[in-house]
Amino acid sequence: MAAGIPDKLFFKIGEAAQLASLRPSILRYWETEFSVLQPGKSRSGQRLYSKKDLETVFEIKRLLYSEKLTIQGARKVIAKRGKGAAPEENSGDHAASDILRVIGEVRDELKQIRDSL
Repeated sequence: MAAGIPDKLFFKIGEAAQLASLRPSILRYWETEFSVLQPGKSRSGQRLYSKKDLETVFEIKRLLYSEKLTIQGARKVIAKRGKGAAPEENSGDHAASDILRVIGEVRDELKQIRDSL
């Protein structure tokens, strides 16, 4: 799934919806239903989806549309798969976790650039 994601750090909601072949309203709804899907926001309040967020969107779409699970069923599958993500989200400090996530993504991209030289 990650092969179809362009090499960018962040995607606006319209771009994310287009990549996933969904409407932006579906993504906004899924944010309320799946706690693992929490895109960051820009200073102007625009949702910014990371590659990890997009992978989560693709996984949710697969569970709902291909596997024919209900929202509740998909939520259970994702909770079993990603138990490590739950404590960070429940900490209440989303800004700090967003910063750490961005730093990690920048570090990974810098390593890729270094390795290509």
